[in-house]
Amino acid sequence: MRNYYLNTRRVRAMFRDPVVEAVITSFVTIVVVLGIVFGLAWHYRAKVFALLAKNISKDLAVNENTLVYQPEVKSSGDEPQVTIPKEYSVVDAVKIAKPAVVSIVESKEVPKYDVSYQQQDLGLGFSVQTPDYVQNGTEKKEVGSGSGFIISADGLIVTNRHVVADKDGIYEVQLNSGKKYPAKVLARDLNLDVAVIKIQASSLPYLSFADSDSLEVGQSVVAIGNALGEFKNSVSVGVVSGLSRSLVAGGSTGQSEQLDKVIQTDAAINPGNSGGPLLNLEGQVVGINVATVIGSSNIGFSIPINSVKNVISSVVKTGIIVRPYVGIRYLPISPEVKDKFKLSVDYGILVAKGEGDKDPSVVPGGPADKAGIVDGDVILEVNGQKINSDFSAIIRGKKVGDSVTFKVLSKGVEKTVTLKLEQPPADL
Repeated sequence: MRNYYLNTRRVRAMFRDPVVEAVITSFVTIVVVLGIVFGLAWHYRAKVFALLAKNISKDLAVNENTLVYQPEVKSSGDEPQVTIPKEYSVVDAVKIAKPAVVSIVESKEVPKYDVSYQQQDLGLGFSVQTPDYVQNGTEKKEVGSGSGFIISADGLIVTNRHVVADKDGIYEVQLNSGKKYPAKVLARDLNLDVAVIKIQASSLPYLSFADSDSLEVGQSVVAIGNALGEFKNSVSVGVVSGLSRSLVAGGSTGQSEQLDKVIQTDAAINPGNSGGPLLNLEGQVVGINVATVIGSSNIGFSIPINSVKNVISSVVKTGIIVRPYVGIRYLPISPEVKDKFKLSVDYGILVAKGEGDKDPSVVPGGPADKAGIVDGDVILEVNGQKINSDFSAIIRGKKVGDSVTFKVLSKGVEKTVTLKLEQPPADL
């Protein structure tokens, strides 16, 4: 016990030292103050955390705006590459292309009637008025409309054949500026549903072509056209939904046509958009808008521009479409076609007539007719290559004057025929 008390006394003696007492007092004060601060912080921790979160969110918002509104610059080789947000790319594509997109209006001279009413007595005090129509000359009326795009400064314009199909029609082109010009149809291509027309103008804006073979599913595209025939230069945006589609499309006149290797897109393509361009985000033409599925949620189709470059080039150089021609109408053999016509094969194309008497299966005097191909024949191969929906693409790859060999199933018997590809008649 003695040691205990001695030690205690020594400690007490130390507290009597002024320097030691000052140090201890300061230490105790600091501990007390820190305890109070931490206590208050813990008590109001919810408000403190909320304030910190608000400041952090504000900083993040500023950073987000910076990323959206300022293009990212990446170095690639000697020149920097600027990555622009998609919204601005679409705007730029439209600015590039819109001045070169046109509306095409078809008019015709139609009978003009004067109406008079004749009083007809029915008896018993009853009478009716019956109309009497008397033709009084003709008048010019708009009967159709579509779209197109300028491909040269001197007024060459590409559109769909079905937009300018009526040889008795009177066609007028309206530019984005509002100016109107009479148009002359230079060439119509039935197989591709493409036509080239011309207006007398100069120094016009025109579009360039991209490589449609490099398109990828999911790639962004822009469609511009005269939607519904009244909303000129309407813009719709979407993606490439599919490639190399094949379908049979019909028009309001009852005619149908086979479309091969076309681009499917969900960019809205409405009636009146036919003939307008499908663009990439650089404002270059990748396709020609040609068809839509009525009642669908934006399922449209465009002819790949690579399929028509040769057609356009031949019109530019010669004034006509120079292309190989077989002279048949056909249906790709699908399960439905096989069942309907009770065919024994599930590939190839069936030579079949169109909807009307003016659409024969084999054009009289054409290459196929000369080779002995008849209605109901099934063409299985071209130069040893099996075919189905790619028949038109195979023939387009040939030249006028080339000889091709067909394997044909005719009335249940396979045979081989050789024909020489010709230039189609001017009226096709």
